[in-house]
Amino acid sequence: MNKRKREEEAGNSNSNSNSMEIIWQTPANPPESQDYILRNGRRHVRPYYFEFISHVKNRWAGKTIVDLFAEEFKGRPYDYYVSAVKCGRIQVDGEIVPVSYIVKQSQKISHFLHRHEPPVMAYDVSVLQNEPDVLTVCKPASVPVHPCGQYRKNTIVGILQAEYGLAPLFPIHRLDRLVSGLLILARNASKADFFRQQIEAGLVQKQYIAKVIGVFPEDEIMVDANIDYNAREGRSTAEVENANGAVKGKAASTKFTRISTDGTHSIVLCEPITGRTHQIRVHLQYTGHPIANDMLYLSEHVIGRSAGGMSADRAAANSGHSPEFIFHDNCPGEENSRDDFSIDPMCTNCPNLAPKGYDGLEEGLWLHCFRYSGPGWTYECPYPDWASLPE
Repeated sequence: MNKRKREEEAGNSNSNSNSMEIIWQTPANPPESQDYILRNGRRHVRPYYFEFISHVKNRWAGKTIVDLFAEEFKGRPYDYYVSAVKCGRIQVDGEIVPVSYIVKQSQKISHFLHRHEPPVMAYDVSVLQNEPDVLTVCKPASVPVHPCGQYRKNTIVGILQAEYGLAPLFPIHRLDRLVSGLLILARNASKADFFRQQIEAGLVQKQYIAKVIGVFPEDEIMVDANIDYNAREGRSTAEVENANGAVKGKAASTKFTRISTDGTHSIVLCEPITGRTHQIRVHLQYTGHPIANDMLYLSEHVIGRSAGGMSADRAAANSGHSPEFIFHDNCPGEENSRDDFSIDPMCTNCPNLAPKGYDGLEEGLWLHCFRYSGPGWTYECPYPDWASLPE
C-alpha cells in the first residue's frame, strides 16, 4: 500500500481509537506532482507530516523541554507545546519524555509537524536547455531555488523533480526568491565543481535587467559601495567611508547601463562584478533609481513583514527517523479530509493551506537574470513582459 493511500486511511480512522498511524515524510521522500494545489494564481503545497530536527545548544541546556520551545520558538502557544510533548510530537533522542524533562547539551530534539509551506506564484518552471551535464530553466519570481526556511517542495529543485523527474540537480548560482530569470543547474557534482571554479576565479559574467524609477543617466555608471547585510531585518545597506576612513560591510561593485526610458521608468542593464546579498537592489537604490516595485528598498523604512512561522519550523530537516510514527492515546486523531487536504486538530495552521502570516498577495520584483557567460559558453533567458516600455 503506498504512502498516500495509507495517509488517507489514517485520516479516516475512528477518532476514538487509542492510537493511529501517520506516515511522516523526510528529505528522502521526493516531491510528487499531486503534492501541489494550484489555486487563485498561486501554487500551494498540500500540507504533510514532517520531522524537524535540532540539537540542544548551550543556552538551551537546563531548561524543561516545554519551556525551551515556548521561549525559543514563539510561533506557537505554550499549551500547544505541552500537548505536543505529552503525545510525542516533540521527542528527545527519539524518545517520548514528560513535560518536566530537563534537556542536556547536544541532545537531538525532534518536532513532528503538520507542515504548511508558503505559497508561490503558479507560473510554470520552463526548461530552456536540457543537456547531458547542464539544465537551464527560467525561474519564476517568488519561488526559492532550493529548500530553505519554510520551503521544501515549493522550490525550483522540488518542482523540477515533481513535474519532470529531474534529479539530482546542483544549482551553480543563486537568485533571490523574488527575482526571476535564468537559473543554471548542473546534472552532476563534477559539472557543478567546474562552474564553481570559474565563478570563484572571476571568469563568469552575469547580466540582469531591472525596471527602475525615473530617468536613469545615459552614461554608464559604476557603483563601488560596500554592502552590509542585516540578517535580522532581512535587508542590506550601501556603506561608504565615515570621517575616520572606516567602512562597514563587504566590498561590492556593479556596472549599470541604461537600455531605454519613457520618462517615468527606465530599463537598466545590471552587471554585478561581485555577488553580495541584494547587491543590485541596494546599488540601484544608492543611485537614486530603485527598482520600481521593490517595497523593501523604495523607502528607508523596512516594510512590515510577518515573523510568523519563523521558529521551530525553520530548523533544517535532516532525518534519520523511520517514516512511520505512532500516536499515543492522549493525542487527538486526524479528522476527515477537507479542502483538498487532511485537517489536523493539533496544527496551528489548519484549516488554511498557507501558514500564518502569508496572505498570498506577494508579487515578483522587476529584476530578471537574462544571461550568464564564461569561457566558451553562454546561457540566456528571454526578457519578461515588463521589460518593454512604451515608445
